[in-house]
Parts: sequence; structure tokens; C-alpha cells
Amino acid sequence: MSTSKTARWTRQLLPALVIIGWLLIGGVGGPLIGQLASVQSNSETSYLPSSAESTRAAELQKQFADSETVPAVVVAARDDDQPAGPAAAEYLQSLQAWSSTTFRGGEPGPPPIPSADGRALQLIVPVPTTDISEEISTLREHISDTAPADLQVKVGGPAGQAADLGEAFAGIDGLLLIVAASIVFIILVIVYRSPLLPIFVLLSAVFALAGAGAIVYLLAKANVLTLNGQSQGILFILVMGAATDYALLFVSRYREELHLDGQRVPAVIRAWRATVAPITASAGTVVLGVLCLMFSELNSNRSLGPIAAIGIVSALVASLTFLPAVLALTGRTAFWPMRPVITGRSVEDAEDDAKGIWWTIANKVDKHHTKVWVITALGLAVFAGFAPQFKASGIPQSQVFLTHVDSADAQEMLSEHFPGGSGSPVQIFAKVDAAPAVVDQVQQVPGVANVSQGRPGSGPAKIIDGRVAIQATLETAADSDASEDTVRQIRTTVHAIPGADAVVGGTTATQIDTQDTAARDRNIVIPLVLLVVLIVLILLLRAIVAPVLLLLTVVLSFAATLGIGALVFNHVFHFPGADPTVPLFAFVFLVALGVDYNIFLMTRVREEAKRHGTREGVRRGLAVTGSVITSAGIVLAATFSALAVIPLIFLAQVAFLVAVGVLIDTILVRSALVPALTLQIGRRVWWPSALGTLGTPEGEASPEAIKNRES
Repeated sequence: MSTSKTARWTRQLLPALVIIGWLLIGGVGGPLIGQLASVQSNSETSYLPSSAESTRAAELQKQFADSETVPAVVVAARDDDQPAGPAAAEYLQSLQAWSSTTFRGGEPGPPPIPSADGRALQLIVPVPTTDISEEISTLREHISDTAPADLQVKVGGPAGQAADLGEAFAGIDGLLLIVAASIVFIILVIVYRSPLLPIFVLLSAVFALAGAGAIVYLLAKANVLTLNGQSQGILFILVMGAATDYALLFVSRYREELHLDGQRVPAVIRAWRATVAPITASAGTVVLGVLCLMFSELNSNRSLGPIAAIGIVSALVASLTFLPAVLALTGRTAFWPMRPVITGRSVEDAEDDAKGIWWTIANKVDKHHTKVWVITALGLAVFAGFAPQFKASGIPQSQVFLTHVDSADAQEMLSEHFPGGSGSPVQIFAKVDAAPAVVDQVQQVPGVANVSQGRPGSGPAKIIDGRVAIQATLETAADSDASEDTVRQIRTTVHAIPGADAVVGGTTATQIDTQDTAARDRNIVIPLVLLVVLIVLILLLRAIVAPVLLLLTVVLSFAATLGIGALVFNHVFHFPGADPTVPLFAFVFLVALGVDYNIFLMTRVREEAKRHGTREGVRRGLAVTGSVITSAGIVLAATFSALAVIPLIFLAQVAFLVAVGVLIDTILVRSALVPALTLQIGRRVWWPSALGTLGTPEGEASPEAIKNRES
């Protein structure tokens, strides 16, 4: 009796201790999530490797700057399109004096510059880098309160764009989590028809996010990795989606086990033993896949690898500890009011007479497998044919926002009245002796409006370590394709000048280096992800044919998704293009997450094939996993779609591609293409394992023969 009481207390105490442990993690990690914004780095140069030319130029620029500032460009024009007039010049002069006192302790700044057509003026306002968003907000509020009624005044330039970007990312901590959690809760209520279980699953995801957020905060604060707004948003969504997916798989098996005897603790133990391998394997695949991003040269990509891996591991641990502990204490009550009925039948017995939509689908796929895989593959191939139309050569910085922002309006006004590159000049640092030759040669490059040593209106040019700073203003907007071509020509020109040792940087140069590095990353990371995933599948399924088959189907799915994205982005949303990293991010997440669902399916098919043969194993595996995997796919797709609440084209495109790709993987690839191809190939799909070399005359593996061979 004493032993029985001890066991009973242990069964109650251990889950309680696990729950208390996660409550402590949530209490510590929760506040740190709110501080992640304080360790973000969203400047373009922070994304680039130190070897990039624009990064070296940014370091040199710090030496020439009088203080740590970023230029904001204030542009003013009359609403009636008439000449700006003396009143506008007088207002900008007063604004210059105010900004000098407010931001730089009285240090004078450059005077207003009138446009050639006389209808606009621009003012460069150096803003301290300590808190750009706060300073730009102060500047815009002052302009709103003091600007003449007939004068349109906008704030743009690098500082204005940085502030608008920070404003866009400000919704990550609150709005994104609220939207994602609401979507997950609604779907889980529909799936479980219970108000309690969705709360437990969401708590598991929230605690996983608290643990991951705390680790990422500490690492970013210690400068071990670089965190930016897009990485933080992806972390939140990835943890929420993965934790929910793993919870769905565990709860599904737990509910099956409750049917046997209704005893909550034994059911948790049996469910845990049955699901720990596939869940861990799928999480491991995602972790290894995202860690391939560490081979990227872009700092933003390279840091996203470990950030995403930390999130997946945290989701895995929470799903296999916190959730089982809660269910061990609550039992069938967690499913209220739809409590599982105690039937006294095992999972295997229940499968023999199971009915439902997924058994019907499994039977149809079994009967018409050749037609199914041919039609599905052709359909995906048609959409994949549009993939080359996906525009991923970059987009202008002023068009990265989905909503109306002040900096974009300022850029339009600048382009209309001034040389397009005003406010964002090309920065050239060259040896003093070669400076005249550099100025002369750059002035002759097509697309250059004017060239000067130092900053116009700031006195004699500085000389530091034998170098001088040279500024070139371009005729076109700094973020345009034409400006990129001009800067590439400038680099070719100055690099050829003997003794100049010139370094070219600035906004346009940074955009060029980002695009070139992203293209290099695609060529390195994508093959590496494919190789890593293939090795994991071979080790997991102990076969070669099946892993190759799964990988090919996921690649076809990705190509089809990219084709759908090209059609929608070009002809429906009319996006100006896509960031070069969008296809890479979509590929990494879709391949890793898409293989996830195939792992859940094929591990169950392999388990069933050992008892019933490959053909029956496919039928049973598809029928048994159909509901839970489809639910998991819908949850993950809906969760990723929540990224669209952040008003940036980059995140909206990643959200669309991943959501559509996950649905294609879940509904078509995993439910039709993979099972049909497996049935077409037969037992040879398991080659060279015993399942692939032994079979009955009908071509199916004999359970007795397999048992004897494996023993």
C-alpha cells in the first residue's frame, strides 16, 4: 500500500513540478521578450559581412563624421505647385536652427538647398543615432505643429526610412502575437470542439516562446548573434506554429490511448513513447535545415539560423514536457465537453474497422494511385513553370512598406524637384593625392549629377589617415535600378585609378552588396539544405529510394509555390519585386517544414508496413495521420499568414509563400502525391532495407518474412 501511495504521489508531483518549472521560465522569459526590440539592429550595413565594400565605407564614414548621426532629409514644396518663395526658405531656416538646438546642442547644420525649378527646398538634418525613431518622431511633430498651411513638408532620407521601418516592426511584440494566438485558438477550438485543450496548447506555445525569447535576448545583448525585426517576427511565428503542430500530434495519439482504459497517466506515457521519435525527428530536421543559414554571408541570414533553431528546440521541449504534464493531471477533462469514450480497444484494433473521410481518401488513392500521382505531379509542374517569372532582384527602399509612410512621400518629392539621389549621396573615400582624378572621373560617369569633396557647405574637406571623403549625387533615386547601375560603374571607374585605393559606399552601394551577397547565399545554402535533409531522411527511414522521393516532391512543391507567388505578386498585388532573400527564406522553411509532414506520414507508413505490407501500410498510414497532419498544416499556414500584419512587403511575401507552400504540401503532396508514388513503386521504396528486399508473390512484404529477417 505504501508503494502504491508513493507511486500515486509521484504521478501527481512530477507533472506539477514540470508545470511549476515552466511557469518560472515564463515569468523570467516573458519580460525579456518585451525587451527584444532594444537589442535589434535594423540598419542595412549591419546585415552585411565586414568584408563588403559598403561595410568598410561605413566604418570610414564614422571617422569623418563630427558625431554619430544619420541624415534626415526634409523636403518642402507648396501644395499648389507654385514656386516655394521666401516664406518657405525662411521656415526651413528656422527649422534648421530648431533642429540644431534640439538634436546637436547648437552645432550648426547645412543651410536649405533650393531646387533648380524653384518650387521646392530641401534641408539635411543630422539626427543622433541613439534613438532615431524618437528623434524623427519629435521632428515630424514639430513640423506638423509649425509648418505653414500652404506648405507640404515631409521627412525622408536614411533617418526617415529607418524610423518608418522601426515603426513597422513596433507591432511585433503585441499585434503579431495577438493575431497569431487568436488564429491558432480559433482553429484548435474547431478541431477539438473544446475550450480547455486549446488553452493548454497555447500555453505550451507561449512558454516555448518565453524560453526561446530569453535565450535570444541574452545572446543578442552579448553580441553573439544579430537580431533584427524580421528575425524576431519569424521567431515568434515559427515557435507558435511548431509548438502547436507538435502538440496536435501528441494530443491526437493521447486521445487514441485514452480510448483504451481512460487512465490519464498510462495514456500520457504510451502517447509520449509513440510520438517522441517522429516529433523529435521532424524538429531535428527543421533545426538542421535552418542552421544551414549559418553558411550565409549576410549577417541577417546567418543569425536567423540559430535564432530559428533555438525556437524549434524550445517548442519541442515544451510540447514534450509541459503539455504531457498538464494532460497527466487533467486527463479526459481536458477534452470537455467532447471527452473520449472508453472503448477498451487498442489503437491497432480501432484501425481495423475505422471509417471516415480519410479512410475513403486512402482507399481512393490506393485504387487509382497511377492517375493520382500523374495528375498531381502535372498540376504542380504547370505552376512550377511560372517560377522563373518570380522577381527577386530587389525593390526600392521607399517601396518596402505596404502602408503609406512619410519617407516614401519625401522621396517622391525629392525625385520630382531634385536630382534623385539627393539626401543619399554615394560616399567615396580615396587617397588625397588621387582625389582630383577620382572627382574628375566620377563626374564623367553617366547618371552622376555632381561631385564634391567633403559635405557641401561644411567648409574644407577633412583629411584622415591620408584619405579624403568625396560625395557624388546621382540623377536618379538612390534605391532605383538606374542608380545601382551608376554605382557599379563608379566602382569600376575608381578602382581602376592608380593609387586611389578607393572605397565606395552609401545607400545604393549597400543595396548592391546586399543583393550580390544574397545571390551568393542562395547558391550555397539551398544545395546544402537539400543534402542535410536527404541525409536525415535516409537515417530516419533506413532507406534510399523513399528519402529521394520525398525530397523531390518537396522541391516540386516549392517550385510550384514560387510559380504561384510570381503570378499573384506580379498580376494581383502588383508588387514592385521582391527582396533577394525572399526565395531563400521560403525555400529553407518550406523544405524543412514540408519534409516534416512527410516524416509524420512515412514513419507511420513504415510502422504499418512491418505488420501489414507496404500497400496496406500506405493505406493505413494515410488514413490514420490524415486528420492530424492536415490540421497541423492548416495551423502552421494560418500562423505564418499572421506575418502579413507587419506592413512590410518582405514579410508579407514570406508569409504568403510559406502559407501556400505548407497547404500544398499538406493537401496535395502528403495526401496524394507521396502515397500514390509509394504505391506505384511498391516495396522497393524501402530499398535497401528488409522492407524493400522481401515480398510476397503479390509484391508486398510478408509480415512473417520481415519479422524473421529482422530478428
